[in-house]
Amino acid sequence: MFKRHPATRSTRSRTLLSAALAAVCLGAAGSATAVEFGQVQAEKSTLTFVSKQMGVAVDGKFRKFATTLAFDPAKPTQGSARLDLDMASIDAGSKDANDEVVGKAWFNVKEHPQASFVSTSVKALGGDRYEAAGKLTIKGKVQDVKAPFTFRQDGGNGIFDGYFTLKRLDFAIGDGAWSDTSAVANEVQIKFHVVAAARK
Repeated sequence: MFKRHPATRSTRSRTLLSAALAAVCLGAAGSATAVEFGQVQAEKSTLTFVSKQMGVAVDGKFRKFATTLAFDPAKPTQGSARLDLDMASIDAGSKDANDEVVGKAWFNVKEHPQASFVSTSVKALGGDRYEAAGKLTIKGKVQDVKAPFTFRQDGGNGIFDGYFTLKRLDFAIGDGAWSDTSAVANEVQIKFHVVAAARK
């Protein structure tokens, strides 16, 4: 039977060893470039909304909210997000409006001081576009929502900009006379701008 020359076996062994080392090095390099953004910078992040009253767009915002985030653009499907919102921190444009919307007919802040969004999945849509799906809870009522967003890296920070639209009557926001959608539209657009540094 033909026997392989020892020098040939040695050369083959060195080739296999070199390939294995190269694979390890490439894997290490790939993991080194993976960056997870999760240190949210609250002072640079905003949560705003746009509603319509008598057909006129009205801007508002929430001054206090906490965001928990984990997002690696190389592995977007493993991303997660949670937002907890202080409902009493609403700024609806005037003191009268602020006093009205925290009442029982609207947010009923005494019984439901917080609202929350908890993601259940994240998917890539192509380019810098993604979509987070999850559960939105307001006044104890839960609805599924999808929030498309964009992501870009600015130095050591990740910038997330997105929105979703909710129907206020699904959450009993604006009971009684306020349920007339000709006065206050049912749809409210929520916009978020979140700045997060990379985890160390």
